[in-house]
Formats: sequence, C-alpha cells, structure tokens
Amino acid sequence: MADPIHQFEIKELIPLEIFETNISYTNSSLFMSLAIIFVTLLLLLSIKNKSLIPSRFQSISEIFYEFIANMVSDNIGDKGRKFFPLIFTLFTFLLFGNMLGMLPYSFTFTSHIIVTFVLAMFVFLLVTLLGIFIHGFKFFGLFVPKGVPMIMLPLMIPIEIISYLSRPISLSVRLFANMMAGHTMLKIFAGFIVPLGIFGIAPLMVDVALTALEVLIAFLQAYVFTILTCLYLNESINLH
Repeated sequence: MADPIHQFEIKELIPLEIFETNISYTNSSLFMSLAIIFVTLLLLLSIKNKSLIPSRFQSISEIFYEFIANMVSDNIGDKGRKFFPLIFTLFTFLLFGNMLGMLPYSFTFTSHIIVTFVLAMFVFLLVTLLGIFIHGFKFFGLFVPKGVPMIMLPLMIPIEIISYLSRPISLSVRLFANMMAGHTMLKIFAGFIVPLGIFGIAPLMVDVALTALEVLIAFLQAYVFTILTCLYLNESINLH
C-alpha cells in the first residue's frame, strides 16, 4: 500500500541556491504558479469577447465577481470596496489551489502549514496595521469588551489579546488541517481498492463519496478563509 503521507512531500524541480540559501523551484511552487496562471487565463478569456449574452468563461467570472462583491458588501460595507481586489485574489488563489490538488498526481500546496501560515500572517498584519493607521490608539479598544464590569477587565483584556494574537494560527491550521486530513483519507481508502480485489468495490465507493465531499470542503475552506478576512477587515475599519 502506498504511503498516504508521501503525497505531501516537497520535491525540488529546479535546484537553486543563493548565498547558501535554498530557493529551489519546487512542486509546491509549480502548483502555486499553475493556480495563478489558471485564474489569469479565466479572467482574460472572460473579457476577450464581452457581450450581453455572456460566454461560458464570462459567466464563471461574473459569478465569482458577484459572489465576492456580495461577501465584501455584507461583511465590510461600502468602505470595503477598495479591498475587493485583495479578497477576490485570495479567494480564487485558494480555491484553484485546493481544486488543483484534487487532480490525480497533483500537489496540494494548501496542505502545508507554512503556506497557509504565511497567508494568515499577511492578513493578520494587514488588518492590524490598517486598524492602527485609521484609528490610532483607539484601535486597542478592541481588547476592552463593552459592557464588562471594571472588576472583570484584568481577566478579560488578556483573554481578548490572546484571542486576537491566535488568529493567524487558527486561520492557517483550519485550512491546512482540513486539506491534509481529507487527502490522507482519500489515499488510505484508495490503497485498499486493488489489494482487496473484487471486495475493493467497497473502498472504491467510499473513495468516490470522499472525493465529492473533499471538493465541497475545498470550496468551503477557501470561503471560510476569505470571509474571516472580511470580518477582520470590518473590525479594523469600523472597530466593531
């Protein structure tokens, strides 16, 4: 039976080293590049022949646009319009990355904590610096819950600070853990199909069901990551 963890191994495709620092182009880098290329191609094809009766690519792009625009409007408001390109890029990058990982012999870069943590830390630093830039020291009022008795503040403030600082961890682990666990389960059940012979139909059926579930999870995890980013931006902009 094939090792279910082997699929997450980082492999160097183009070895590169500068000043004793390994900056090799890996399989993870390749599929990140592919995700960017496919998103760019989709958008370019959708605007190539714009018409009142949208083409297939134009329809898909418009669905993405309306979906993200509604997400930004509902969770941030009018002030969030300037952040639409960021949210759109983040969602499509994660979605295409997750979906590419569903293809046979592909690689899921979102199954690595270093990738998801870098994205989560970028969001964390962005919303924190943005909040300080807009509101100054008033931004730190987020750590003082409204309506809490003064006697409880010495307990509540540290809890709020720890909760805020743990955001990049929870944001990154949620995406990484779901993608890694799902792909591991798929590989485990797939490993039973051939050795069991005729009885392999049972794990095959389970694997088909898990594949459908994993496609849904791939979309949901991209959605959860971006909607939480919207909520964090709303908090920084509007201090809610």
